[in-house]
Amino acid sequence: MKLYFAPGACSFVPHTLLETIGAPFEPVMVKLHKGEQQQEPFKSINPRGQVPVLVDGDQVITQILAIVTYLDAKHPEQGFLPKDPAARAKTLETLAWMNNSVHPTFTHFFMPFKFTDSPEGQAAIKAHAAKVYPGLLAEIEAMAQAAADKGQAFLGGERFGPLDAYALVLLRWGGFAHVDPTQFKALWAHVQKVAQLPAVQRAIERERLELNLYKPS
Repeated sequence: MKLYFAPGACSFVPHTLLETIGAPFEPVMVKLHKGEQQQEPFKSINPRGQVPVLVDGDQVITQILAIVTYLDAKHPEQGFLPKDPAARAKTLETLAWMNNSVHPTFTHFFMPFKFTDSPEGQAAIKAHAAKVYPGLLAEIEAMAQAAADKGQAFLGGERFGPLDAYALVLLRWGGFAHVDPTQFKALWAHVQKVAQLPAVQRAIERERLELNLYKPS
C-alpha cells in the first residue's frame, strides 16, 4: 500500500493506522505549503487535490472515513472500529463529526481565503472560527474524561483507533488558533498517552510534529 500524506494534516490518522498494522507501506509526502497537491503527478491520483490518499493495488481511496473503514475491513484483527454494531455506529458518528464539523471549523481559521476573497470577510471568518473552535475541543475533552472515568483505554474502546489519532490532530491544531491544549486536562493527558504508542511515535517522527504549538501572546 501507498499513503499520500502531508505533515500535520488529517492524513496523520491513516498514517498511524498503517504504522499500527505493521505491514510494509510506502509513505509519500505531499508538501501542501509548496502547492504540490495542485500539481502533477498528485492531481492525476486525486483530482480534488487533497490528502490523504491510500493506494492499494488498483484501488485509489480518498477521504478519512473511507480509508479508515477500508483499513478496518482489511485488518479486523486490529480492532480499529468496534465489532458491536451500536458501538461501531457511535465511533463512526464521532469520527464523521470530527471530520465534517471540527476539522472544517479549523479550516475556516487557517484558510479563510477558501471562503471569501474579501480581506474583511476573511478576517471575520477567522475571528469567528477562533471563538467556536475551543468549544468543539471541549466536546472532545468530555469524551476523553468519560473514557477515563470508565477506565476505558481509548476513545473508541480498548484498542487504539482513528478517534485517538484525530483527537491528537485536532488538539494540536488548536495551538495555531491560540488555544492552549493543556487547558483540556483529560484530552491533553490522553493525547500524550497516545503519542507514546510506538506506532504513533513513528508517524510523529516521520512528520516531525510538535504536540504543543501554543505560544502565549
